[in-house]
Amino acid sequence: MSISDTSVQIGSVTLPNPVMTASGTAGHGAELAAYFDLSELGAVVVKSLSVDPWAGNPSPRVHGASSGMINSVGLQNPGIDSWLQEDLPALRALNARVVVSIWGRTVAEYAEAAKRLQGVEGIAAVEVNVSCPNIEDRGDMFSHAPDSCEAAIRASLVSGLPTWAKLSPNVTDIVCIARAAMDAGAEALTLTNTVFGMVINPETQRPVLGNGGGGLSGPPIRPVALRAVYDVYENLGPIPIVGVGGIAKGEHVVEFLAAGASAVQVGSAHFANPRASRQILRNLERWCRKRRISSVTSLIGAAHEIT
Repeated sequence: MSISDTSVQIGSVTLPNPVMTASGTAGHGAELAAYFDLSELGAVVVKSLSVDPWAGNPSPRVHGASSGMINSVGLQNPGIDSWLQEDLPALRALNARVVVSIWGRTVAEYAEAAKRLQGVEGIAAVEVNVSCPNIEDRGDMFSHAPDSCEAAIRASLVSGLPTWAKLSPNVTDIVCIARAAMDAGAEALTLTNTVFGMVINPETQRPVLGNGGGGLSGPPIRPVALRAVYDVYENLGPIPIVGVGGIAKGEHVVEFLAAGASAVQVGSAHFANPRASRQILRNLERWCRKRRISSVTSLIGAAHEIT
């Protein structure tokens, strides 16, 4: 028996399957095309883009930690105009479905970044990365306060494209932040970004990353991300959620779907294996065939069902 339907719906966006790349783990889009056909994935999520080019944080920026990795790249990117001119055409030529991640330091910067995407062909959705310092509010991250998150999401709607909000797990009540993002007009939520962390070199007694702390990703954070997906789905109802955090095999996708996600993103696994997202998709398909599951959507929210 073959699985007859792998398609999923994320708000107004239909994807052929639930597996995407995660922002920041596949370069600016086409780099993974050397390893597999990008059109096979549900979508490719590109590295977060800002209005102007951004140099990022001092090196070292990446370090292995606790079977995962910790990074403080600092959102380095060439600027959204450069990406539109230099990188999007290649993704179009590859027939990849593209989700553009944007970020800003102020609400106005989010609005301007989103505005640059108005009328651009070949973009399926905009993912708004609100895990960024708000320089208008003591440098606290937009994702840490409902009103700041809501303002950033609302400003980003100017793109006219389906808008997803990528939230941080580093909050007291992620359901409150998720509700604010949805109230602002987000069609879907991406849960979650990296977990705050630090590694210190015992020889120097100094942080190993140039910026001090960073974001932990990979297998260690999967239970954290799963809990965020579960809690948001449980409290806000069946809303479109994209799960991300430590996904390394098909069974992990099943876990996120059962928790309430409609799709997933594969991130850190690409650094060890550039073909990871494609292999995880194939693994998911085999898992479903073996259990005679004809549609992946039947798995969504299964962990919440009362038996």
